Amino acid sequence: MKCPFCIDKNKETSVLDSRPSENGSVIRRRRICIECKGRFTTHERIQFRELVVVKKDGDKVNFDRDKIAKSVELALRKRPVDTDTKEKLISRIVNDIEGMGENEISSNVVGEAVMKALYTIDKVAYVRFASVYRDFRETKDFEQFLDTIDKK
Repeated sequence: MKCPFCIDKNKETSVLDSRPSENGSVIRRRRICIECKGRFTTHERIQFRELVVVKKDGDKVNFDRDKIAKSVELALRKRPVDTDTKEKLISRIVNDIEGMGENEISSNVVGEAVMKALYTIDKVAYVRFASVYRDFRETKDFEQFLDTIDKK
């Protein structure tokens, strides 16, 4: 494991502590760099298969959990949702997507999975994500979307 602090990215790190987290689906490791003594944490997750996301324009890209995490983090920014809840939400989204059993998955399916999960946690975050995902351009787009939420 490369040290994130060393300029030359020293590869010599040592594990100080390992423990399961997120209901045993993740191994959390505390590490220390042999050279600079910097400490950092890594998380190991099980990856069942290589998932490919098919974009709207037909391009194919590898599925990236971090993209979902960034989107969820942006949507929940300055909202009263703790870090543990965010991590569980992201893991649930990824597990749902991986559980579909497909090797290729549409970006629409990914976006809808994120929206569905955000709706259960925070309605403001849900609207924030939807406004970007569905490309709202005018206030009437928000009004129409909010009307559909109220009908739920």
